Amino acid sequence: MRVGLNAHLLSRQAGYRSAGIHGYIVNLLRHLPGQAPANWQFQALVGAACQASFSGISVKRARFDTEGPLRRILWEQTLQPWAIRQFDLYHALAFVAPLALAAPMVVTIYDLSFLRFPERLSKARRLYLQTMTALTCARARRILAISRSTADDLTALLGIPASKIDVTPLGYDKTLFHPILPAERERFRQKERLPARFWLYVGTLEPRKNLEMLLRAYARLKSDERLPLILGGGLGWQGKQVLAAIEGLGLSGSVKHVGFIPAADLPFWYNCAEAFLYPSVFEGFGLPVLEAMACGAPVLTSDVSSLPEVAGAAGKCLPSADEERWAAELKALKANDEWRDMARRKGLERAALFSWARTVELTLGSYRLAMTSNEQPLGESEKATGVEAK
Repeated sequence: MRVGLNAHLLSRQAGYRSAGIHGYIVNLLRHLPGQAPANWQFQALVGAACQASFSGISVKRARFDTEGPLRRILWEQTLQPWAIRQFDLYHALAFVAPLALAAPMVVTIYDLSFLRFPERLSKARRLYLQTMTALTCARARRILAISRSTADDLTALLGIPASKIDVTPLGYDKTLFHPILPAERERFRQKERLPARFWLYVGTLEPRKNLEMLLRAYARLKSDERLPLILGGGLGWQGKQVLAAIEGLGLSGSVKHVGFIPAADLPFWYNCAEAFLYPSVFEGFGLPVLEAMACGAPVLTSDVSSLPEVAGAAGKCLPSADEERWAAELKALKANDEWRDMARRKGLERAALFSWARTVELTLGSYRLAMTSNEQPLGESEKATGVEAK
C-alpha cells in the first residue's frame, strides 16, 4: 500500500511554532516505517524549503516554499491533488485535505479551538478552519483525534459519528524526557543560575494558557508562601499582556519569563523544577503535562478539556477560573513534601502508559480500517484514551 502524508506544517526552525503539530508530524514520520508492514510505502509531502528527511520515507518537495499559510493553502488545494494520484491512502496530518482529492483519506484533528474559542483567531483563519475542517471530516473515511476530549468535540460540534473517530493519544521522546541524576541537575541549575526551588510553566504565552489567572493566584500568596515562578515559552497572540500582568501585579521580582526553551533543554528544566504548573483553559492534548510527569515533576493543571486525560490521578486538576483555589493549592504545594513525593511517583507511572509506538500502532489500525469496505470502530477499551491496551 502507498500512503501519502501531508507534512507541509513541518517547521524549518526552532520556536514556539515548531512545537505541537510539528512535533506530532516528526514523531509519526520517524516511527511509521518501523511498525508498518514491509510492503507499505510512505511518502511525505513538504514545502520546497523543508530539508527534513526520515528513514524509510521518501520525501516529495513542492515547487515553491509553503511556509506561509496562503502559499501552503494554494499548493494543497490547486497543485497537490495532481501530485498525489498514485497513493492508495492520503493522510491529512492537520485538519484539512484538498477538495479535489480522489484517494481514500484519513485526517488528524488536534482540537476544535476555532469553534470553542472563535474570537481568538483572525476572521480569515477562523472561517477557513471552520469550513475546510468540516468538509474534510465529512469526506474522510477515518478521523484521528489526539484525545477523547477532541473526539467528543467532533461529535458535539461537527456531528461526526463516534464510530468514525479513532482516539490516538500522543507519545513523548523517552530518550529525552526522564529523571536525570542529581549531579546533572545541579550542573544545569548552576549554568542557568536557577534558584534552588522554583515552579515552572512551559508553553506559548497566549490567552488560552490562562496565565493571567495563575499570576493573580500567585499574587495572593505572601512572599514566604510561594516559590519563584519561571515562564518558558515564546510570545503568542496577545502574549505581551502576560508580561504586562507581571509588572502590574508587582511580581517582576518573583516571576521571570525566559522565552522559548529548546527541546534539548526542556528535560533539564522539568527535572530542576519543584513542580510544573499548567493552568490552560483548553488543550487538544497537553503534551507539556506528559513531559513534565515523565521527568518526575509534580503537576498542577486545569480540570478542563483533555488535561485530566493526560494527568490522570497523578496530577492535581483544578478549576481553571478559580484563582482562590489555585492560590490555596500553590501554598499547600510548597509546604507538602509528602504530596510532592507521591505525585512524582504516580506521574512517572502515568507517563509510562504513553508512547509514540502506541500512537503509531493506533494510527496504522485507522489506516487499515480506512482501506476496508466493512469499516468497524476500534474497541471501546482502546478508544477510551488509547493508553490502557498495551
